[in-house]
Amino acid sequence: MLKNITFVAFLLISSLVFAQNTAMTSNESKAFVTKISSESQQIKTLQSDFVQTKKMDFLDKNIVTSGKMSLKSPNTLSWKYTRPYQYSIIFKENKIFINDQGKKSSVDAKSKTFEKINKLIVGSSNGKMFSDPEFVVRYFKNDSYNIAKFIPKSAQLLKYIKQIELQFPKNQSTVSQVNMTEASGDTTNIVFKNTKINAPIPDSEFSL
Repeated sequence: MLKNITFVAFLLISSLVFAQNTAMTSNESKAFVTKISSESQQIKTLQSDFVQTKKMDFLDKNIVTSGKMSLKSPNTLSWKYTRPYQYSIIFKENKIFINDQGKKSSVDAKSKTFEKINKLIVGSSNGKMFSDPEFVVRYFKNDSYNIAKFIPKSAQLLKYIKQIELQFPKNQSTVSQVNMTEASGDTTNIVFKNTKINAPIPDSEFSL
């Protein structure tokens, strides 16, 4: 009897856990993509504070950093980490410009895995992310969010990234959270807050 009760309890708990995210129907996903693509085309600039949490298997504690993200259409993006250290990454003109606590450098953007997140974030501001040929996109929903999961198609990219998940609050066309799972199993979570849309951004924000 106890075993049966335990089994039923397990089923109930499992159903609650797996019911949190459900796959969108074909019509729902089409409506979601159309809505986001249409509304995001009106975004010329985007600014947001962020908190990034990286979990690595060989570390006991998560690495938590914070800073500010700035985006200017069509493809200029700035990530400036301010805590616990100063570190800036700027994507523009197909290059990555880096300022590591005063040490400046630049590299070809295509050589960086993080460029894929950049591409999706920029794509989220112009509606082009859902047609990215490098990914298969799957759509989910729950009570609070619409979710797009991007799975790389190429074996080469799968060596680095297993999945990138973008979360959109209901009735909002901008991303509020990014979850990236690397091939190694390490994860990166980025939460955006205090988002400003189409507010003026000085050019200095995109220079080192």
